[in-house]
Amino acid sequence: MKPVRLGPVDLLLLGLIGVRTRPMRAVLSALGISIGIATMIVVVGIPASSRQALDNELSTLGTNLLRAEAMVDPLTQTLPPVPESAAAMTTRIGPVEMAGAVANTHSTVRRSDRIPATEDSGLTVLAAQSGLLPVIGAKLGSGTFLNQATGSFPAAVLGDKAATRLGITELRPGEPNPQVWIGDQWFVVVGILDAIPLAPDVERAVLVGWEAARTRLGFDGHPTVVFLRAQEAAIESVRSVLAATVYAENPAKIQISRPSDALAAKRITETTFSGLFLGLAGVALLVGGVGVANTMVISVLERKREIGLRRALGGNRRQVRGQFLAESVALCLLGGIAGTFLGVLGTAGYAVSRDWPPVIPATAVLSGVGAALLIGVLAGVYPAIRASRLTPTEALAAP
Repeated sequence: MKPVRLGPVDLLLLGLIGVRTRPMRAVLSALGISIGIATMIVVVGIPASSRQALDNELSTLGTNLLRAEAMVDPLTQTLPPVPESAAAMTTRIGPVEMAGAVANTHSTVRRSDRIPATEDSGLTVLAAQSGLLPVIGAKLGSGTFLNQATGSFPAAVLGDKAATRLGITELRPGEPNPQVWIGDQWFVVVGILDAIPLAPDVERAVLVGWEAARTRLGFDGHPTVVFLRAQEAAIESVRSVLAATVYAENPAKIQISRPSDALAAKRITETTFSGLFLGLAGVALLVGGVGVANTMVISVLERKREIGLRRALGGNRRQVRGQFLAESVALCLLGGIAGTFLGVLGTAGYAVSRDWPPVIPATAVLSGVGAALLIGVLAGVYPAIRASRLTPTEALAAP
């Protein structure tokens, strides 16, 4: 009689016998595969979510912002005297849509005049032009911004991080506005800004009016940073002439940067260890594969009588090889599916905790399952061949 052919479903059911009868061993064997696959998906998914969040953030904030900053002369340790009209001059460049400037007043700010001058807050006091907010994409969390009226009086607007450091995080309607001690006089806080990703230096600063800084803080009127928005298509052209426009006497003393590039670079540095974690995922997969192979070899030794009985009842070597190979593949595949689920869950949880859109690349999921399948085949080849080489008499005679 010809031996009965075993279909794929039959082989799968035979392969699951060892998994069902020894569940704890199966779980421990598949654990390494699960950890490796989960790590692989997390390492790929988190950077993908981060990039998507960055793309969404930049599309909202805009990538058409340029920053021209006056650099300190290394010999004289002084800033170049950038003209007060520098921001206005940049608007004469055709593609420029709006511009605004800030200047370091070199004043100190403290929460109270009772705090010693040697223990200032470490925050910068910037003179700001009234049209700065839309240029840098800033929004008010509470209060109002400096205008033509308040810009001449001792009024201040706090950046997001400056407000936290000073302990003034909101302005309550109907209550007196808090005050801060700038230089040697009180300034009333009239507004608090939300976070400004494209202008972190403004986040850490206390802003005062241009005229108030001139009359009350001894400000010389020379801007230190000029921000501008230009048409996206012409941003590089504007960048090439911006330094000469801001300070024609010596353009080399003006540093031009694009804040969105700095934000993107910062986000990239947060995922620099992705390669290391991928390596660790590979090690986990290797260890898991060795563990599965070891489990299958032990399974062959323990089930010699079963193999001998199957051979005696007409099962051929190919069927025995198929049974143990299917068991190895099923074991790794279950570990791969569990690892994929954990990886997707971990990536989604981390992305949600950071307010990022969860992005799970389909290639990562398919690669994880495919890797588990390949490891199952490689780990099961030797035990399957070893099992098929047992003769019925040798297997049935095993203790």
